[in-house]
Amino acid sequence: MTPEPGTLACTAAGGLIVHVEAERYRITPEDVRALIFFGRPAQVVRERHEGGTGLTIEGYAAVNPAGRALVIRTRTGAWIVPLVSFRRVACGEAVSAPLFPSCGTAQCAVKFAGRSRSSPTADT
Repeated sequence: MTPEPGTLACTAAGGLIVHVEAERYRITPEDVRALIFFGRPAQVVRERHEGGTGLTIEGYAAVNPAGRALVIRTRTGAWIVPLVSFRRVACGEAVSAPLFPSCGTAQCAVKFAGRSRSSPTADT
């Protein structure tokens, strides 16, 4: 079964496939366990077939600081998958999970022109 673009799917060997746009990346089973149980960042690798075979590290996957989502970063961009969905796919409870595009800090910066509500001189 080929996963749809923008999804995270489980492999028969226990690893994960991240299918984004026209690219397919993999996370090894050992790295999946390290992500779930210890919260350690994992390598995201891609098979290279142009001009030679082999694996190259294309990015990494890490649990966000709040502990509610997995952030997958590659050279082409960043995506987020809820940690609950990631665990379900990794444990085999779900076939796949959708990836949501993550915007960078420059794109998602929210500018607040007013004063802080926690300051004593805040506007009411």
